[in-house]
Amino acid sequence: MSYPETTTMATASAFNLPTMAGLDFGNDDLADDMEGLTLSFPKVKIPSGGALQFELPTGDPENPEYTRFLQGVILYHHASGAYWPEGCEYDDNTAPLCSTVDGKQGYGTPGGACAACELNRYGTATDGRGKACKNMRILYLLQDGDYIPLQLSLPPTSLRPFNDFMNAAFVARRRPAWSSVVQIGLKRVDNGNNTYSVATFRKVEDLQPEQVGEFRAFVESFRQQAKEMLKNRAELSAAREGEEDQYATANTEYAVADSGQHFCISGADVIDGEREELPH
Repeated sequence: MSYPETTTMATASAFNLPTMAGLDFGNDDLADDMEGLTLSFPKVKIPSGGALQFELPTGDPENPEYTRFLQGVILYHHASGAYWPEGCEYDDNTAPLCSTVDGKQGYGTPGGACAACELNRYGTATDGRGKACKNMRILYLLQDGDYIPLQLSLPPTSLRPFNDFMNAAFVARRRPAWSSVVQIGLKRVDNGNNTYSVATFRKVEDLQPEQVGEFRAFVESFRQQAKEMLKNRAELSAAREGEEDQYATANTEYAVADSGQHFCISGADVIDGEREELPH
């Protein structure tokens, strides 16, 4: 499979990279300012219903912008996943029962190693074909002239196109994803039961060697911060999971007594406050 380019001559890229001239600030310089803060990015999703435009967040939630294509450099990408209650997979207001920030370790119910999880197997979805756990890929796409990338979430139906594109456009040429400008579009797919949108990918042009050299430090700094962010999220999820387990263990389960009139404490004798003296 080939991916066409709009530029075939070795001319300077028209893509404007972040200007860092004279600003040689490393992660150590930013450590104090970043302490206690969580990296956040404008979030973009693949639209539902076969729509062919991306919705871009603006300062006004009621008036987002729309575009047919996203174009930029993929600074970083990683696996992700989440398991929602049945029927709530696409409800932004419903938290998943279990989630993973790296596709390796899940936190919540059931939690544990993703590779061994039954919900991460084909055939466990409600339609009997896909996975109950929604495998995703998170892309951080830096657009022309920006310093902060968009965070694009790819759903299961867009994972194969992305994988094929990465292999053909980068892995086969032994180039990192951040060394080329890519364009991400949408196509409508109808499988007979549902109509949905799938991401398309095209390499626009390669950055020139001098651009790659200047850009490398920016990319390495971002990737280090992104990995630290994911590590912190995983640790926070693990801590919350541990707190919930401790709470469940420390608190005794309450149930209704056989009489239906008094409370009993599981694992202990029933105390009838009308007939027996309460313990001091």
